[in-house]
Amino acid sequence: MSKTEHPFDHQAFLATLTNRPGVYRMMSQAGDVLYVGKAKDLKRRVGSYFTRAANARIQSMVSQIRGIEVTVTHTEAEALILENNLIKAHQPRYNILLKDDKTFPYICILNERFPRIISTRKFRPS
Repeated sequence: MSKTEHPFDHQAFLATLTNRPGVYRMMSQAGDVLYVGKAKDLKRRVGSYFTRAANARIQSMVSQIRGIEVTVTHTEAEALILENNLIKAHQPRYNILLKDDKTFPYICILNERFPRIISTRKFRPS
C-alpha cells in the first residue's frame, strides 16, 4: 500500500448508513466504479461485504474499495431500476450481470390456439 493510499474505514461508514432501500456504488482509489448494487436495507447489505467470508472475487473487490457512494430510494423497485441504469452507464468490472446492456426479462403469453408462455427481453404491447 502506498503512503497516499488509505484503506476504507467500513465501520465508520456503516455507522452513517440508513436501513432504507437504495443503491450503492463501490469506488476504487482512482474513482472508478467497481460495483453497483441495490439493497432493501442498505446498512445490512453493505455491511455483509465486510463481515461474511466471501469468495475470492468478492474479497478482491472489497480490498480495492476506497469509498462507497449511496443513493437512498423510496422503494426497492425504484432501487432496482436505478441499479440497472447505473450498471449500464458505468459498466463496473465486478458486475457480471446486466453488463452487456440487456434489459429486464418479460413473460409473454402468446395468443394462439394453444397459448404458450415464453420468456423474452423484448416488450411488445398488445
